[in-house]
Amino acid sequence: MKILVCISKTPDTTAKIAFTDNNTKFDANGVQWIINPYDEWYSLVRAIELKETDPSTVIHLVTVAAADADPIIRKALALGGDEAIRVNADSHDSFYIASQIAEVAKQGGYDLVFTGKETIDYNGSSIGGMVAELLDLPYISLATKFEISANKATVTREIEGGEEVAEANLPLVVSCQKGMAEQRIPNMKGIMGARTKPLKVQEPVAVDPLTAVAGFELPPAKAGVKLVDAENVDELVRLLHEEAKAI
Repeated sequence: MKILVCISKTPDTTAKIAFTDNNTKFDANGVQWIINPYDEWYSLVRAIELKETDPSTVIHLVTVAAADADPIIRKALALGGDEAIRVNADSHDSFYIASQIAEVAKQGGYDLVFTGKETIDYNGSSIGGMVAELLDLPYISLATKFEISANKATVTREIEGGEEVAEANLPLVVSCQKGMAEQRIPNMKGIMGARTKPLKVQEPVAVDPLTAVAGFELPPAKAGVKLVDAENVDELVRLLHEEAKAI
């Protein structure tokens, strides 16, 4: 079985967020970059678990990014990917990115495409569905469990108020979230081996983006905390009625 795992580069959750060029570009100065957690912890690790069950499984990684993404690709290889493909493009348009991934998938003839349910920077949740549509494949989103037998996958996914179990034949596209697998840390053998694993760079296919960033805006600053004396119940009640906002 061949699995294609989509990974992306995102700012560390502790990074200070700022914008430049009249709030039209993200300021990357001093930002620590990581593998998007939904891609790393859930989709990649679940693919690795499948390979541990069936050693003949091959795991390829794909990302659409410039050369500064190579360090996070090497980390993904250290975790357990066999080889990686970086499409040499820098875009935030979901359709453009999905089109590049779909082209890689067409060339590779994969049985399974895993994505994270979303990236933690843009939270778009759109890549998986677009890739499936471009490949004309079944798509199951928000997967929390994934099992495979012969050529059929059984996928548990979250729905409003409960869970749903779906079955689909391979090839298939699945977006993964918490519950699919447990986070792993690359060991020294994996780190050393990742240095020699193939990281192929290919140029993007011609695709017109459908969206462009008009501007970014930081959320409003949080209001200061008001401390109320434990004996002053009336003031606490007044503040809750007049000033507190529902969360």
